[in-house]
Amino acid sequence: MSRDETSRDEDFETGLARALRRTAGEFPPPAPDLVRRSVGRGRRKRLFAAVRTTAAAAAVVAAGGGLLAVGPLGGHGDGTPERLRTGTQARVTGQPSSPKPAPPSGAEMIRTLTALLPPGGTVSAATGRDTQAGPGIVWPMAQLTYTTARGSTALDVTLTRPAPGIPAGQESQGGCLPVQVRPYDRCATEKLPGGAVLTTVQSFTYPNRDTGQKRWYAVLTTADGAEVTVQEFAGGGEKEASGPADPLLSLAELSAIVRSPRWESALAALPTPPRAPGTGREGVPGDRMTRVLKSHLPRGGTVSDVNAGDGLVQLVHDDGHGRTMVEADAQYDMADALAGHMGCAGVAGDCRSETLGDGTRVKTVRGQSEKGGSAQVWQVDVLYPDGRRVVAREVNSYAEAGPVTRPRPALSLELLRGIALDKAFFTG
Repeated sequence: MSRDETSRDEDFETGLARALRRTAGEFPPPAPDLVRRSVGRGRRKRLFAAVRTTAAAAAVVAAGGGLLAVGPLGGHGDGTPERLRTGTQARVTGQPSSPKPAPPSGAEMIRTLTALLPPGGTVSAATGRDTQAGPGIVWPMAQLTYTTARGSTALDVTLTRPAPGIPAGQESQGGCLPVQVRPYDRCATEKLPGGAVLTTVQSFTYPNRDTGQKRWYAVLTTADGAEVTVQEFAGGGEKEASGPADPLLSLAELSAIVRSPRWESALAALPTPPRAPGTGREGVPGDRMTRVLKSHLPRGGTVSDVNAGDGLVQLVHDDGHGRTMVEADAQYDMADALAGHMGCAGVAGDCRSETLGDGTRVKTVRGQSEKGGSAQVWQVDVLYPDGRRVVAREVNSYAEAGPVTRPRPALSLELLRGIALDKAFFTG
């Protein structure tokens, strides 16, 4: 399996959340809390899911086999067309009769990335992927190993354009993910002249750990949504090293790569995928989710790191004795999907299941984190007879994979149950 495929598999969980919420009624989860575990894990892999499901591409002018820059990214560059290291002088005629631009090839992507690396190093194990048209677009990319006297680092670069109709941030590599999803990321965003946004992240190959191989990346998101993403793995290929060394290229150098005008014409020529189909399903507004959840929190504490979207809100509550992540998830039409899953059979931890007088099923579980840490996870799952579902959940940390911040979660099980049984999530 190639490194880009492995990386996409690693990050796919972050985009699975949104897809599951759209199709929960048709594709029931194998466990009662699968949807909950998927929701809120970010958008990083959804980008790559779109790679496989969008429509045909038309890309960049490649005169003489080189990518042409026709304008600045983020307000940098003079907009003059520039020949990359292709061995052939690029020509721009500006005539309407010019041949239709050809999609960038993997070889062109390799040449461009190589041209943007710091001098003094050597490149090996370079591979590229052509832009491919067909049932779904395959976006262009390149990957290679860059070596200096200080060691090796693996890099890859991908050009993409999100599908229209997807809410901002859900189909994008850019932007900082919530602390509940990526507790050990060090992330920053910068608004650039012209409307572009630069995101830089210092993370780890395994994002639920704060040790092991380091993964750093930078994303340039243009004003019209196209993106250049470059990432690197310290010590060589992804998962091929485990030491604490930093990658060879600094965040500033990664930023310079994604901001280079040399990608401009390629980004401008990327095709626009077809509009994402509507689900026809009503979603519980994120602002309502936030308002209802906050109304139940004990007074005197502070709230931070609110991450809210349709059907989901996560936040961090601090009562002065340590931080607790609290989450509420609301869904419709879940009766069939959860048939047989509201009992305690096969559930790890302390579980209690009951049926209320009106047929509402309530399942309460206290157990350990599924992410292998020592955090405690308390959860109340409510399924109404008409298929509406609310899951209220808390962890004695600011993230399930984060370090424990207090002996137990801050909210009592009775309070958590009151949150899950609050019908105001659906009525406002």
